[in-house]
Amino acid sequence: MASKKSHSVKPVPVDQTAAELAHTHHDGAHGSVKSYLTGFVLSVVLTGVPFALVMLHLMPVATLIPVIIGVGVVQIVVHLVYFLHMNVSSSQVWNNAAFVVALIIVLILIVGTLWVMYHMNHNMMPGMMPVD
Repeated sequence: MASKKSHSVKPVPVDQTAAELAHTHHDGAHGSVKSYLTGFVLSVVLTGVPFALVMLHLMPVATLIPVIIGVGVVQIVVHLVYFLHMNVSSSQVWNNAAFVVALIIVLILIVGTLWVMYHMNHNMMPGMMPVD
């Protein structure tokens, strides 16, 4: 029978400064509690405003839709700044570039889809096709 060897576990020395450095943020990438709370409050307000406008019928529909879209765009910017911490600092260049490329692709998809749907609707309207 093979004898069991006892292995003693030795504590590994931990460099306190290295452990502290691992938990610090070098470029301020993460926000403070104050910035997260500010972003949260702005998000709640920017959600509540369109809801109140619709529920209380404070505007005509023709005006309401652009207002809701505008508030939605502002809310996207609030989320990007306060929660995703996107800014114009040099450390964010590649993140911002990737975001711009993604935004361009999404816009191409949305505009292209609307363009195709409009032309399909226009070209397929009853009475537009010749009857043989």
